[in-house]
Amino acid sequence: MSNPASPVSASADAYLDPDLAQLHRLAAAHGVGTTFTGWNGTPQQVAPETLVKVLAALGVPASSPELVDGSLAEAELDPWRRMLPPAVVVTAGKEALVPVHVPDGAAVKLRIVTEDGQEHAARQRDVEVEPRDVDGVRTGRTTFALPRDLPLGWHTLHADIEGAAAQTALIVVPDRLATTGMLEQRRGWGLAAQLYSVRSSRSWGIGDFGDLADLAAMSAERGADYVLVNPLHAAEPAPPLQPSPYSPSTRRFFNPLYLRIEAIDELAYLEPKQRGQVEKLAAKAQQLNRSAELLDRDQVYALKLEALELLHQAERSPAREQAYRAFVRDSGAGLEDFALWCALREQTPADDPSWRDPAAAPDTAAAQAKRRQLAQRIGFHMWLQWLCDEQLEAAQRAAKLAGMRLGVVHDLAVGADLSSADAWMLRGVLAPGVSVGAPPDMYNQLGQDWSQPPWHPKRLAEAGYVPFRNMLRTVLRHAGGVRVDHILGLFRLWWVPEGNLPVDGAYVTYDHEAMIGILALEAQRAGAVVIGEDLGTFEPWVRDYLAERGILGTSILWFENDGGAPLPPEKYRTQCLASVNTHDLPPTAGYLSGEHVALREGLGLLQQSAAEELASHRKSVSAVLEVARERGLLPDGEATEQQQIEALHVLLAQTPSVLLGVALVDGTGDRRVQNQPGTTAEQYPNWQVPLGDSAGQPVLLEDLEGDPRFNGLLAAVENALRQSEAARRR
Repeated sequence: MSNPASPVSASADAYLDPDLAQLHRLAAAHGVGTTFTGWNGTPQQVAPETLVKVLAALGVPASSPELVDGSLAEAELDPWRRMLPPAVVVTAGKEALVPVHVPDGAAVKLRIVTEDGQEHAARQRDVEVEPRDVDGVRTGRTTFALPRDLPLGWHTLHADIEGAAAQTALIVVPDRLATTGMLEQRRGWGLAAQLYSVRSSRSWGIGDFGDLADLAAMSAERGADYVLVNPLHAAEPAPPLQPSPYSPSTRRFFNPLYLRIEAIDELAYLEPKQRGQVEKLAAKAQQLNRSAELLDRDQVYALKLEALELLHQAERSPAREQAYRAFVRDSGAGLEDFALWCALREQTPADDPSWRDPAAAPDTAAAQAKRRQLAQRIGFHMWLQWLCDEQLEAAQRAAKLAGMRLGVVHDLAVGADLSSADAWMLRGVLAPGVSVGAPPDMYNQLGQDWSQPPWHPKRLAEAGYVPFRNMLRTVLRHAGGVRVDHILGLFRLWWVPEGNLPVDGAYVTYDHEAMIGILALEAQRAGAVVIGEDLGTFEPWVRDYLAERGILGTSILWFENDGGAPLPPEKYRTQCLASVNTHDLPPTAGYLSGEHVALREGLGLLQQSAAEELASHRKSVSAVLEVARERGLLPDGEATEQQQIEALHVLLAQTPSVLLGVALVDGTGDRRVQNQPGTTAEQYPNWQVPLGDSAGQPVLLEDLEGDPRFNGLLAAVENALRQSEAARRR
């Protein structure tokens, strides 16, 4: 990854056509990259047509040389037109300077009001800046130094001059996330699971929040400190549901598909007839638990919605009613907007053009009329989110009571779908006409388009980063940690304009100091750790920066190499979560046997022959297993599959990494890949595979209690980590 602060060099512009040089300068002024490094390591130029489209998405006209010149002049004047910056994010304990633009010679006062109502003064600094004419007004710049001892939090800056005033958000963030400290003192390990696939005899055909609590308690008994689950973000409000948890309708709220119906208090107070209906629905759904077929989200959610609508009719007790109202109040307007979207989406298809009509936005008169018309249904969807919040709180409480230091670790997707609730609710801070993706790499040589609208960097700052904060607060509300998928997206994102192929995109940079700082602030306030998925194309400074801020990285055994050989465990990063595999790879049993090579061959995804691919794969696997054998973790002769899997996990315990991850599928011997990148639903059933054993037969939570394979793997990891920690302290 290139440094977000690095513009296109002037020396490079000297060799460009003058008009193109101006376009490149305009792109650099708005954080748009004009080059990128190809998957083969060679620099690639971004096409001028792509730059024009990306700049248009940022609201910057650039379709002619005259417009480019005008936009360059506007970019230079824009800060001078503002009395205060759009938002100010500063690091606690460090000096921060704030420019204030006022008519030349005007006396200005800058004061800080902290979130608890306390007022502080800022000191003016003697920094000479030449005044300039701005829209006919001679304008000067006065520089203020903020106090170093400001508390962490969301504050407000106020600038006052005679006859005018301005204010902006001031966010004070930690220099380093403090929660990482407990892991530096004592390392830990945990399970990684796709919650929807983890069923019990009490499930309704899909793993739920009750199963999450039980899985956490069960693994805590065996020494685990956390359970990392797939994103639990909300999907569509009614079937059909998008199977991918990484393509949600919103990242701020949760998916009621995961509700445990029997854990809802009002079930006990239903009329006998209604309760009987719920029991019939439960019996029908629970028949699915032992099915080896693909998971059927649509059938399960249809059954749960029928039960939930019956439960919603039950009168809540006064205490329950007060708790519900407090949740609605604390959640703010965002909850009602999401519930309105759900009610509208039940009536209006995702591809209806009205979703993009500005006259139908959440704050319009048309939307207000719909709020009145759909009030009852809006209330139902808000109630569902309250139930999700209750059951997530119970799962985290169960995990902590069982002895976990972290408990539930959530997963934060990169974005939401183009036809999502977020795209409708947050249109003011999202960039129009583009979607997020990835440039070409060795596995996807045409690039990727994820069909997700990106944050608009400037508009997000102008909103004081509140939408970003609100999303983080909900995810972290009942969590011991959060894994941030593609955390590099907080530094830069690959924007693909509408109508372009994924290869025809450009990188757009974000204020990573602000984005990472706010992430650290909200995690620290929640007492949670942050794990960044920092795999892929990047520059070393990014990982170093994240480590300095207390953000953990991600290391996958198969991807860690040193000059073509497996990276010795001692050389792994300390500040990271290390695991053998990831959800985009087969479980370890399947990976060892190379079953994914045959799968990719059948799907036409190989870049070379199957024989060449399999030979290369076996060579890399053998090299890793040889490292384990040299360290006495495998017998000299033939080793069983289970011995190999345990040895690989014990090998990771010899790394300095503060967290280790164990995929639940490795404890059951499952061989099937959960997600095959680069495929559609027609090609492969991504995110629909239930937890199974080596033969693909269903494994329920109850089966794990006495499963020697599951217990043997977890015991091996726990013992290896304890021995490693004891040796470290000696």
